[in-house]
Amino acid sequence: MPELELTINGGAHRLDAPVGRSLAEVLREDLGFTGTKIACGEGHCGACTVQLDGVPILSCITLAHTVGTRKVTTIEGLRDHPLVHAFVRADALQCGFCTPGQIVSATALVETNPSPTSDEIRHAMAGNLCRCGTYPRIEEAIRSQGNPGFPHGPPPSSPLTEERSGAPAEQSSAPPTADGSPATDSSLERGD
Repeated sequence: MPELELTINGGAHRLDAPVGRSLAEVLREDLGFTGTKIACGEGHCGACTVQLDGVPILSCITLAHTVGTRKVTTIEGLRDHPLVHAFVRADALQCGFCTPGQIVSATALVETNPSPTSDEIRHAMAGNLCRCGTYPRIEEAIRSQGNPGFPHGPPPSSPLTEERSGAPAEQSSAPPTADGSPATDSSLERGD
């Protein structure tokens, strides 16, 4: 069996692996990096996404012996990245199966584009499927990452705020005053 040497999350790993094994299989079964998920096994869903030299790739269809000297980054190598915390704050996961691949793809995006637009996020994340349908919250997490002013969502001007509340972002969430008019800061202070 040919010897394989991989650099994963900054560490060197040597192993004997048969030619034809996918990077996902080697990561999970031989090296114990089980954060990388295998779902479709055909490169259609993105659950197996890892980075090669900072570029997201589908590890279920990447042969381990083709990696060479490129650096592999898995979800385990990103555990302290601000996007991990942003995904939790935005509640951008349900079952969690796709989350590692989502975060790996999202970190590659924000490393090259720290303030992506909604269209750029959707384009970069198009290869990562979420069967639970948390796409708006995934986008919210990416938009709010690294921005402590928005720990529970996007900036007030974001279309996601409207989408989640069902009301335009500019409207007050305070109840109307006794006469039915919209509440203002001064009317709330007076007790109207």
